[in-house]
Amino acid sequence: MATRLPTYYVSHGGGPWPYMPDMAPTMAKLKSSLESHVRELGDRPKAVLVISGHWEEREFTVSSSPTPPMIYDYGGFPAHTYRIQYSAPGDPALAKRVQGLLQEAGIPSRLDSQRGYDHGTFVPLAVMFPEADVPVVQLSLRMDFDPAAHLAVGRAIAPLRDEGVLIVGSGVSYHNLRQFGPTGRGASLKFDAWLQDVLIGRSPEDRTDQLVHWTEAPAARLAHPREEHLLPLMVAVGAAHDEAGACVYHEDDFFGSLAVSSFRFGRMAS
Repeated sequence: MATRLPTYYVSHGGGPWPYMPDMAPTMAKLKSSLESHVRELGDRPKAVLVISGHWEEREFTVSSSPTPPMIYDYGGFPAHTYRIQYSAPGDPALAKRVQGLLQEAGIPSRLDSQRGYDHGTFVPLAVMFPEADVPVVQLSLRMDFDPAAHLAVGRAIAPLRDEGVLIVGSGVSYHNLRQFGPTGRGASLKFDAWLQDVLIGRSPEDRTDQLVHWTEAPAARLAHPREEHLLPLMVAVGAAHDEAGACVYHEDDFFGSLAVSSFRFGRMAS
């Protein structure tokens, strides 16, 4: 693949929804958007690197198992959702490449040969690549949640975009589970409006500065009391540092009342 790939920050929705038919109406717009991301790529990527909001470590960590197991990191769902198998292979060579790029940038990191697919990884990929035939490597968040550090990680791994690797930050643009309904609507709208302005309407330099200081955004801590579902965005933006952003999914009635969005960074092939 000779074309530089874009990067994505996607919503992974609620729980193991692709495996629950009763959730299909709620997730219909999200499902359509995830499917469209693959179509717009044209050629299939050689591999996918996922930064999931469900994996945190003391230092940046890269999954290196050739056959990652499953992690059912959710509760209260039907029994069959704890038997899901997403059988995409890992890619130990890519894992070492990611670690090497981080080391070249002076960013400490390590490999984890045991880490499996959490639902921040296998849920969106089950829609994007349902045949599970594209190798997948995961990159953790660093648990200090320093936005500048995550932007720097994105810049460090940017060369992967020219090597056929699709970089996907997986989270949710509004993630306050205590106000996941009508009481959260106002905050989700305010924070989403800020994201749209910063990610699409600002220069790359201003965009980076705004993201470093994201806690100053309108309703920031109401939208993300804990920012693990936002930090994958920083990596996706960092990997497309000077390229434009576009909103590729938006609805303002998610679960009946919430505004959520997904974004792409970098130009598509003409």
